[in-house]
Amino acid sequence: MRHSLPLAPQFYVTAPQPCPYLPDRLERKLFTALQGEQAEKLNDSLSQQGFRRSQNVLYRPSCSECAACLSARIEVAKFKPSKSQKRTLKRNAHLRRNTMSPWATEEQYSLFRRYLDARHADGGMADMDVFEFAAMVEETPIRSRVIEYQDRETKDLEAVCLTDVLSDGLSMVYSFYEPNVPKQSLGTYMILDHIEIAREAGLPYVYLGYWVPGSQKMGYKANFTGLQLFRQGRWQEMKDRDDYGAETHPLSTDPIAEQVANISLPDTRG
Repeated sequence: MRHSLPLAPQFYVTAPQPCPYLPDRLERKLFTALQGEQAEKLNDSLSQQGFRRSQNVLYRPSCSECAACLSARIEVAKFKPSKSQKRTLKRNAHLRRNTMSPWATEEQYSLFRRYLDARHADGGMADMDVFEFAAMVEETPIRSRVIEYQDRETKDLEAVCLTDVLSDGLSMVYSFYEPNVPKQSLGTYMILDHIEIAREAGLPYVYLGYWVPGSQKMGYKANFTGLQLFRQGRWQEMKDRDDYGAETHPLSTDPIAEQVANISLPDTRG
């Protein structure tokens, strides 16, 4: 009797391109396809090792001379809202949360376009059309949800987050919101609400994506207590943001082959 073993995922590296977070730097990503019956196990395992999902791909920064990007997650049990965050919760008490299957709508895309045009007009997603937007939301081989935040009275859609449900937490894959109400701090509010969702579900973590020291647009992630950063192969509690730098060095990252060899893959038997 012949036994066939499941194929291990293959890892690839993107060509260097301009970094979207730090000036005068090049970014490079290590990535693998997310597909097949074991997609959820692979997503869980690699998310716990600093990877992020984009549609059917899992990726992690692997720049040749820079290790500034650090995967960040909030330990729900250790989170305590600041006075500012408590005010943000009060300012958005008029919003109602709606959780649904990953299905794109014209109303979502309209909000998405306003958000991009106001906040990321020169970013990599600036030219995304409605079909590409639908693919971003709907092409997921794992357990994902779209979480909408709607004004209770006007019914206007004010914020949206595409969220993956992991075995140990919630991963905020991509969020966008009404850019014309900056005082509402909607980006912060969505994170605060995801912490509450995770607490209600008994999930220990909320995954935020990457925090980048030296990048103003990513600085808000360091404002949450209970923050952990994936660094040197393990999750570490963040204590002082000044302990982390964005300097470059030719020995900042291990060779690609060594990085891949150190990735722990899930047991797909049974």
